[in-house]
Amino acid sequence: WSSDVYCETKTKDNVFVQVAVSVQYRVLTEKVYDAFYRLTDPTEQIRAYVFDVVRSTIPKMELDRAFESKEDIANQVQLQLSKVMNEYGYEIMESLVTDLSPDQRVKASMNEINASKRLKEASMHKADADKIRMVKAAEAEAEARHLSGTGVARQRKAIVDGLKESINDFKSDVKGTSPKDVMDLLLLTQYFDLLRDVGANTIFMQHEPDAVSNLQGQVNKGFMAKPKGMFK
Repeated sequence: WSSDVYCETKTKDNVFVQVAVSVQYRVLTEKVYDAFYRLTDPTEQIRAYVFDVVRSTIPKMELDRAFESKEDIANQVQLQLSKVMNEYGYEIMESLVTDLSPDQRVKASMNEINASKRLKEASMHKADADKIRMVKAAEAEAEARHLSGTGVARQRKAIVDGLKESINDFKSDVKGTSPKDVMDLLLLTQYFDLLRDVGANTIFMQHEPDAVSNLQGQVNKGFMAKPKGMFK
């Protein structure tokens, strides 16, 4: 036989829940007389003991704990019923908590709490991902700037070394020339190279007889005035 028992009780955190317990039992062959003559209503007896176990167990638990302990509650019911019903010729074969349902408003609140928790976790993961992405982008930019600066520094060093070598060669081949004369000649060469490179485009720029001398003066003033001992 099977008996379904529905019981309402309250958890430790004051939430009313409806508990459904299904009990499967049978008559013991050797105790048929006791089963039929000593107990007139086994279903009501089972129901009473289920009520007693459920209402003494669940009030000690909070709602979340009660959901996790459905199997423990079922075992308690089966253990208690087996002790009592065996005396009356019945064997309790199985006891199951088939449902544990709080009020609908409590369900809605629990769903909202879980949804808020999931949204919070998702926001935290997204923030962590954004942080990692920004850090990696900043590291990549810093590395790119470092490499670019290293390249520019090497390029300028190569230019300076080349100029120094050209000046020394020119001085050794042409007697009576000074480093300033060589730099003037190099500036003039670079100026004409510039005109040649930009000749394919339409660019308006100053081009007068004194343009080279003005350019030379600006260069000397900008970065050639300080290193006086450069060519010693």
